[in-house]
Amino acid sequence: MKILVTGATGKVGSRLGKRLAQRGDHVRALVRDRARAADLLEAGIELVEGDLLAVDSLPAAVRGVDAVVHCAAFFRGATTEQAHAVNDLGTQHLANAARAAAVKRFIFTSTGLVYGPSGGRLLGEDDACAPTSAYPASKLAAERFLLALEGLDVRVLRLPFVYGDGDPHIEEVIPMMLSFPPALRMSIGHHADIAQAVARLLDIPSPSHRIYNVVDDEAPDLATLFASVGAPPPDGSDAERARPFEMVLDGRRIREDLGFKPEFPRLADAIARRA
Repeated sequence: MKILVTGATGKVGSRLGKRLAQRGDHVRALVRDRARAADLLEAGIELVEGDLLAVDSLPAAVRGVDAVVHCAAFFRGATTEQAHAVNDLGTQHLANAARAAAVKRFIFTSTGLVYGPSGGRLLGEDDACAPTSAYPASKLAAERFLLALEGLDVRVLRLPFVYGDGDPHIEEVIPMMLSFPPALRMSIGHHADIAQAVARLLDIPSPSHRIYNVVDDEAPDLATLFASVGAPPPDGSDAERARPFEMVLDGRRIREDLGFKPEFPRLADAIARRA
């Protein structure tokens, strides 16, 4: 299969692209700067220069591919305007180019944060969404555009907190979450399991325009997550700011539809395997 991966120099996209290449797919990466993508070339990934906001650069990127896996996003530090431009309008530009090129399947990596504050309630794909910040709001807008778009076979993956494979994600969020309650639970997913979910969506017939939460079996509390990198628990001094991050996703649909079974069901499994 020939697959275009966007966001291929980012945390999720870089690991995903390499895994798809390892399994034998021809992977093409949309990059803005070739100099940042030397490791992708070494992994046998084709590079094409372009930008989600440069509409004229996208037809060449999607030409001749069987599927698009759209991971590119502007997350931390994005203003409302920047999040909307990249995550919503950029997705629209890419989807329109893919449709014009008769791409067979379009997979969009969204976020579980689209649900908004839930008080720890288990969240399924059909639950209402009420995001409270720019990043998930822009992702939800992109989801809605894609799911209403005719002529393109769309799947949406709502990702949890992604970790593993040498990704410093856990260490990086500790300063931001130091004031969060230590008992706050947050769904997680190992990079290997995100890649497995994408591969199943690429390979297995399933209903078009379908949303899937992809998540491992256990949603650890923050004290456990912090402890996994040797950090003391957060102090709980700002529970209100933490509310949007209490994200516990129901992962039954992807298991039932696609036979998804996490390689790392729990954080402890990844730790035990040094993964």
